Amino acid sequence: MKTIELIVPCYNEEKCIELFYNAVREVFRKLPDFDFIITYVDDGSRDHTLNEIKRVVEIAGQGSVQYIALSRNFGKESAIYAGLSKSTGDYVALIDADLQHPPELLIPMIDAIEKEGYDRATARRVSRKGEPLVRSAFSKAFYSIINHITVLDLISGSTDYCLMKRTVVDSIVSMSERERFTKGIYSWVGFKNKWIEYENVERVAGRTKWSFLGLLRYAYNGFIAFATTPLRGVVYLGILITIASFWYAIKIGIMALKNPLAPRTGYNSIMIVLLFLGGVIITTLGVIGEYLARIYMEVKNRPIYIERETNIKGDKEKEQQALIAGNNTDSEKGL
Repeated sequence: MKTIELIVPCYNEEKCIELFYNAVREVFRKLPDFDFIITYVDDGSRDHTLNEIKRVVEIAGQGSVQYIALSRNFGKESAIYAGLSKSTGDYVALIDADLQHPPELLIPMIDAIEKEGYDRATARRVSRKGEPLVRSAFSKAFYSIINHITVLDLISGSTDYCLMKRTVVDSIVSMSERERFTKGIYSWVGFKNKWIEYENVERVAGRTKWSFLGLLRYAYNGFIAFATTPLRGVVYLGILITIASFWYAIKIGIMALKNPLAPRTGYNSIMIVLLFLGGVIITTLGVIGEYLARIYMEVKNRPIYIERETNIKGDKEKEQQALIAGNNTDSEKGL
């Protein structure tokens, strides 16, 4: 039997943990040919999320429910990476705990991979019922802009909810950058994908952790992570300003030749040019500085996440085996 492992990032989701487990269990009763594992990733929750996860582990048994508790809140992208990097299932699904990603979609997702030969199946919302109009408008604008300024091909309404083959998971985990944007990574790694459409679903319990400002920050990180257009735009802007300055100089020269006796102080022209160039320089340095900051964070090579505790078996054994292998290699070099 093939195993489907569900990676569930959680941050302050104590009310959703057991509800999610019960919903998934009902779905897999319709899939007797598959085993399932739920891997909750507690992203430094401040409520009783971890206690609820441990309670569900006791209810379900050690084999079917696992958890990884991070040492603090590293963010959803890091929690996703933690879960994917520790996953062992034949197929791996990324899904939210609040049931806004309907577990029932796993059935057509499995059919897409098993029967139709796709490498992954990704859920796509075809409606935004219940969502504020401003958020919907900004979302549509985001997809339009990022597809124009990057090499990505993101579909409007696409979500992180996805079922993948092992090869796709390994490809995503191999991308170890610190500033992560999962939707962009999905698109960048490629593979044959099928979109599974569904209507927007409200949270089953609790409150959303995504504020409007948080979503804007997430979109901004997506632009910086995959777009080099702003840096190239700085070059084009410099060329444009140079051409404009030459044109302005020629225009002033021609006016001086036509009317050489007209009094001119030049104060206004100088101030306009100085203010314009000053603004351009500051903006340019800001764009370059943003990319340098990302490079600075990457070269530090800090871990994407730090694990506080887990019930996943085999992690310590693997670490010991890696340590033994490293010591053996050092011994061989010494010989």
